[in-house]
Amino acid sequence: MVKIRLMRVGKKGEPSYRVVVADAHSPRDGRIIENIGWYNPLTEPSTINVDVERVKHWLSVGAQPTDSARSLLERAGVLTRAEQPAEAKK
Repeated sequence: MVKIRLMRVGKKGEPSYRVVVADAHSPRDGRIIENIGWYNPLTEPSTINVDVERVKHWLSVGAQPTDSARSLLERAGVLTRAEQPAEAKK
């Protein structure tokens, strides 16, 4: 299964994250398929930058966002609660 998830980058104590598409079995900071954005939680307000077209493409071919990635995509305006996959609605 392919997942949309966060990959931690940045030095110790100053995290920033890349929003990536990766195989579910790959390690958190391991091999990725595509980098589709980034997230910086240290700025006020937090900075979220994603390629909306690529996110929609990956969702259309079956990629599942993790809980944290789903939250970021909702905050960025890419996903709404109605667009979430049926499996995620519990």
